[in-house]
Amino acid sequence: MSVEPSDHFVAAVTKAPAKTDAVVVSGKPASLWRDGWHDLRRRPMFWISLVIIGVVLLMAVWPTLFTQTPPNNQCELSNSNGGPAAGHPLGFTFQGCDIYARIVWGSRTSLSVGLISTIIGSGIGLVMGALAGYYGGWVDAVLSRIGDIFFSIPYVLAAVVVMTVYSDFRNVLTLSIAIGGFAWASTARVVRAEILRVRQAEFVTASRALGLSRFRTLLSHVLPNAIAPLLVLATLALAGAIVAEATLTFLGVGLGGGAGGDVMSWGKDISDAQTSLRIAPMSLIYPSLALTITVLAFIMLGELIRDALDPKARAQR
Repeated sequence: MSVEPSDHFVAAVTKAPAKTDAVVVSGKPASLWRDGWHDLRRRPMFWISLVIIGVVLLMAVWPTLFTQTPPNNQCELSNSNGGPAAGHPLGFTFQGCDIYARIVWGSRTSLSVGLISTIIGSGIGLVMGALAGYYGGWVDAVLSRIGDIFFSIPYVLAAVVVMTVYSDFRNVLTLSIAIGGFAWASTARVVRAEILRVRQAEFVTASRALGLSRFRTLLSHVLPNAIAPLLVLATLALAGAIVAEATLTFLGVGLGGGAGGDVMSWGKDISDAQTSLRIAPMSLIYPSLALTITVLAFIMLGELIRDALDPKARAQR
């Protein structure tokens, strides 16, 4: 029995293009800051707080853009506790000064104290927390105990003592040092905890293996990867410093002398207006609203930044 050979059909072999197995990677690699920015820009409250802070900063830097009325030079007793008038939308204080002009010019003092004291407190906290967390041992023990001492002292109470002792040197710098010099302990604790986490990373070990000194490794690799919590704390600390300045000025140990003095401050205006609260409450309400809205804007910004830089918080939304 013979078997005839069957026909074999062979498909044509085509050469696959070289790009078939290529993996195309588009866009920049993900990072903590880039992911945080993508999250922030989709949140309406971020833009609202940013607009409020921008307006307040513009008032502090360029007050004449908002009002041409001098806050003190045109105070007339005939306008005492007067209501809104042409060119004076918020009315007048007990001394006959324009409330709106004093709020605009007072933003400079409040923000100056807030920024300077935040820089001082954050700077001291960053140095103390970084050294304590990275070097450990006796350095950590000594610096942590110093931080505990300052942490146990309410910085507002300490600022009251400092401003009372140095009553002849009441200015923005002295008040900022009094606030920031006693408010750094909480920042140092957070920075220390973050440094303890980051220093266990593999890139720190690789840096030491390449021959970099411990201090250079701290500056080049550890601090840049542990700075995110400090940004959030600085935003919240700035809001707290603005409140502290208003509180100290309200208590009479902050900036400014008597009513209509040379220094404009929201806390001073609130303090001056309490005597006429029943007959002219708006002279107290308006600077209080300015203080409240500004502080809430900074607090909102800090909370949003904290959520944006936290991957777990982003995943829960």
